[in-house]
Amino acid sequence: MTVKKLFPYFKLLKPVKWHFIGALLCGLIYGISSGFGLPFMSHKVFPLIFGDSPPTDKMLFFAVAYLPAVFLIRNISGFFNAYLIGYCGVSVLEAIRLKVFTKLQSLSLDFFDIHKPGDLLSRTMNDTNQVQTAVVAVSNDLIKQPVTFLGALGSLIYLSMQNSQLIFIFFSIMIVPIVVFPIRFIGRKLYMKALAMQEEMGSVTDIVSENLSAVREVRAFSLEKVQIQSFLITIRALFKMQLKVIKYAKSLSPSIEFVSSLGVAIAIIYAAKLRIPLEEVIALIFALYLSYDPIKNFGVINNEIKKGLASLKRIEEIINTPDTVTDRPGAQMIEVVTGHIAFEEVHFSYGQEPVLQAVSCQLEPGKVHALVGPSGAGKSTFANLVLRLYDVKNGSITLDGKNLRDIKLDSLRRNIALVPQDPVLFNDTVFNNILLSRPDAKNEEVHEAARKAYAHLFIESFEQGYETIVGSRGTRLSGGQKQRVALARAFLKNAPILILDEATSSLDSESENKIQEALELLVQGKTVIIIAHRFSTIQMADRILVFDCGRLIASGSHDILLKTNDLYANLYSRQY
Repeated sequence: MTVKKLFPYFKLLKPVKWHFIGALLCGLIYGISSGFGLPFMSHKVFPLIFGDSPPTDKMLFFAVAYLPAVFLIRNISGFFNAYLIGYCGVSVLEAIRLKVFTKLQSLSLDFFDIHKPGDLLSRTMNDTNQVQTAVVAVSNDLIKQPVTFLGALGSLIYLSMQNSQLIFIFFSIMIVPIVVFPIRFIGRKLYMKALAMQEEMGSVTDIVSENLSAVREVRAFSLEKVQIQSFLITIRALFKMQLKVIKYAKSLSPSIEFVSSLGVAIAIIYAAKLRIPLEEVIALIFALYLSYDPIKNFGVINNEIKKGLASLKRIEEIINTPDTVTDRPGAQMIEVVTGHIAFEEVHFSYGQEPVLQAVSCQLEPGKVHALVGPSGAGKSTFANLVLRLYDVKNGSITLDGKNLRDIKLDSLRRNIALVPQDPVLFNDTVFNNILLSRPDAKNEEVHEAARKAYAHLFIESFEQGYETIVGSRGTRLSGGQKQRVALARAFLKNAPILILDEATSSLDSESENKIQEALELLVQGKTVIIIAHRFSTIQMADRILVFDCGRLIASGSHDILLKTNDLYANLYSRQY
């Protein structure tokens, strides 16, 4: 993997191109003042000050002023170079993170079934930061360091023109190609170690993310010590990998400096043999040092590039992942939906594991359909396919006679409301959490939806009312309150198709009764799919679909299935 992999990301500098151009100009000034200004000072100014004839006060003033003037120009240009490059770097970081996050919003659920949330978080935050560092390092130092090198080389040429005896100094520069070997060797090692380090970082982030999302469970089952031990093992693995990265990253500069010092030493030996005056030797050493220093910095840049490429590989695993659930060419919007859903010989699997096999059924408009079966029978997958969170492997699903793949995703999902078993509330106000199902709704409509979901009274009891912040994942609300907020979303959306993932399975009897009343109102006139875990919910169903091992084995009313289907009768008897 070469630096060319970073080139497509240079276009992210376009919005800040003038800042970037300013940074490059400042880098140019910095390189010239460093590479040419300092050797020139030692060659011309020092002899003037310390020569045989003492300088006048005026000459002394201007001669001495040359040193701070050079450093002033060097430091001011260096500051603005660093500041403007930093500005561009933050802009690049923002663009890369947005690119990764945007891609994550379009990927289907099968991608998230494979990748851990903490690892994806690490890629979005840590890896993008490393790529940004690499892009900025390359784009900045590929101007700054060559200019410094060429400036120093210009000084060497100038010195050799002044004194033909100094022509030998170019032989000292011939040692430069030797430093390519440690740069290439260490770079290869660093790339592999940096890739492993970022993967370990993803594991650490995943453990922290998982722990913070399960605070109650950790406390309830006294898992604190187990969690700490697991975290300790992971961060120790990260620690070892970080040390390896540091070892290779920090060993390059000393290697280059040692090789460079050999060139300087050879130059000093020749200068001593030829009895070259001290002021010319000092200028020579200055120029040689400033010739070798950019080479050393190129080694540092190479290290950053290798670390950036390792992170880029992890980022591009996300960016280059094909979207498996997309709009077909010519996909259409749907305006009026009656809600007739048909499954025709539908097959679906997660990887090699079949989940649904040859499922065919008709869901009638305006009717309530309950999905029943043991855990892992395929009930949730059935509902997910209606939402097109996944696409079927074989067979087809139609809505009002149109294949779901021929309907624009946004249009399809706008006509489906989902009330999950464990609703996710965002760390925002109650009002905004209800509003997200229909962002253009008016205040009165939000309040009315909350009333229908029996949520208005408890919301009004809060000190801040509808402006109350619910906390991350709704932690400041009870289970029943979260469910009623989720129901309010569904009432506000008022979609013709409704999917209920057993909205009462984990509630107390009082909350269950309230939500049951709200559900009876919510399902009216809609095509409803209920993923049933408790048979109390099935009472409102017009038709029950029984699943087992990914197959639809029976369908009908409660009374008929109780008499004709052993699995259904067995499941029912366990609860009653």
